[in-house]
Amino acid sequence: MPQLLETIDSPAQLRQLDRKQLPQLADELRAFLVESVSQTGGHLSSNLGVVELTIALHYVFNTPDDRLVWDVGHQTYPHKILTGRRTGMAGLRKEGGIAGFPRRAESEYDAFGAGHSSTSISAALGMAVAAQQAGLDRRSVAIIGDGAMSAGMAFEALNNAGAMDANLLVILNDNDMSISPPVGALNNYLAKLLSGRMYNSMRRGTEKVLGVAPPILELAKRAEEHVKGMVTPSTLLEEFGFNYIGPVNGHDLDVLVATLSNIRELKGPQFLHVITQKGHGFKPAEENPGKYHGVGKFDPANGEAVGSGGHKTYTQVFGEWLVDMARKDERLIGITPAMCDGSGLNAFQEEFPARYFDVGIAEQHALTFAAGLACDGMKPVVAIYSTFLQRAYDQLIHDIALQNLPVLLAIDRAGLVGADGPTHAGSFDISYLRCVPNMVVMTPADEDECRQMLYTGFMLDTPVAVRYPRGCGTGMQTQATMTAIPLGKGELRREGKKIAILAFGSMLSPALEAAETLDATVANMRFVKPLDTTLVLQLANSHDLLVTIEENAVMGGAGSAVCEALQAAAHPVALLQLGLPDRFIEHGNPEKLLADCGLDAAGIIAAVEKKLTY
Repeated sequence: MPQLLETIDSPAQLRQLDRKQLPQLADELRAFLVESVSQTGGHLSSNLGVVELTIALHYVFNTPDDRLVWDVGHQTYPHKILTGRRTGMAGLRKEGGIAGFPRRAESEYDAFGAGHSSTSISAALGMAVAAQQAGLDRRSVAIIGDGAMSAGMAFEALNNAGAMDANLLVILNDNDMSISPPVGALNNYLAKLLSGRMYNSMRRGTEKVLGVAPPILELAKRAEEHVKGMVTPSTLLEEFGFNYIGPVNGHDLDVLVATLSNIRELKGPQFLHVITQKGHGFKPAEENPGKYHGVGKFDPANGEAVGSGGHKTYTQVFGEWLVDMARKDERLIGITPAMCDGSGLNAFQEEFPARYFDVGIAEQHALTFAAGLACDGMKPVVAIYSTFLQRAYDQLIHDIALQNLPVLLAIDRAGLVGADGPTHAGSFDISYLRCVPNMVVMTPADEDECRQMLYTGFMLDTPVAVRYPRGCGTGMQTQATMTAIPLGKGELRREGKKIAILAFGSMLSPALEAAETLDATVANMRFVKPLDTTLVLQLANSHDLLVTIEENAVMGGAGSAVCEALQAAAHPVALLQLGLPDRFIEHGNPEKLLADCGLDAAGIIAAVEKKLTY
């Protein structure tokens, strides 16, 4: 049988296929996905689940003129493959290659960039209103997963969209369960019926006729809702102002194409509920979709990982500390916004299920929930990625810091994150945390220091952030004992001459390496806030040049804190601030990206020597 996928380089070519050929294309696309991701790593389960939906969307809608807005973006590999980037999948998430998420600069088919969840409905609504304002007959479609629907932003957008008459379609990709018996012939038939023009024409005609008798019209609407509610969970969406259709089998191309074709002819806000299965068509991913959500290289024959090993990751260090601390203090409550596995809470969840709370993709709620716990004597620990903490900044300031509540933020993925790129990089947390009153901000330099800092922060009666990088550390073995680190005290790690390097967190290792060539003093600063100003001034008095280095934006970062301390003391000394530049860092190999930013030993040496020549 000839390969169809190799003939598809654009949706226009896809739309030339006979509908009977689409199942074959789906099989080929799914096989290509497994083979491709096994070589590059990336997101797998979510993409396998939307193969048929992606084909149907591009088959029915006139993309790129019609706008497809994908939520989060980790379900867009099939979309990328069908929109001219099939060969580019070999460079997925590699430097110079295509991104793992939608990017407007990458393709005209990527209508909206996304890496964080729950933005699709708002963005698609904006596009629908823009088309309306311009008098264009263009459709806007938001494809959002059931997990992303837990965020308040999605409901804010639904509430706004339902009150408008813009041509918006929201597709709920419900993949929390495999296809169940109720999603069968009856529901598929009803979905096609409810999305058809005859039903909707009758619906609008009835509203016009009964409009002269409001009580009767209201009775008719309620009767319709109850009839639909017997077979579909439509009531909430109808209350928002959407015409609810579904649920439908998201792996049945005949049903999807027919239903989407009907919906495309409808006016106003529409909501299609699609049931899919994560990992569909690849048995290992079907059986363990969480394990195959984000994967490294693996054997496509059996799904086994290739090339494992290495040092313990910081995430593992946190997970082990959390369990140990929970055994010591029953007040500890673990909270995660939908990142149990990614943040290392699996063991804690198993041992302390009553003290574990996954609040869903709801970072704002996570922090205020923690604040409420802290008000009544609990000791909440919020495990959160740096990039996701950005979404709860008001709650951090208003609900936690302003009330000086003892909430510990365990901030994973601080600094660059490699293949996930700028949407997931933790480039700004030092800058946006250190300016908040009552905050303590710590930056561990190795695995054991991370463990001890988590303990230190937990024992304090104030808001605390411990920020640590993605992946493995230096190989430092963690100690079973836990000892509090003196608050706001750094330490000297090497004595040198003329040059003093003040290293924060992960930058201690390259700083020590560079110091051997420069014969520089190296301080492990440990605390961004409170800063060890005594150590800073001591080094300023005994050295000609101070060099700060951090895996964070230079603007407003730890180096800025050192500069402020020197200015406050009216201490004249040459200062060189090294960190992430004022631009978004692309995806690629983490070590290479850091080197490109001058944050390896060679980069430090070059920057210092350049500074000394001035």
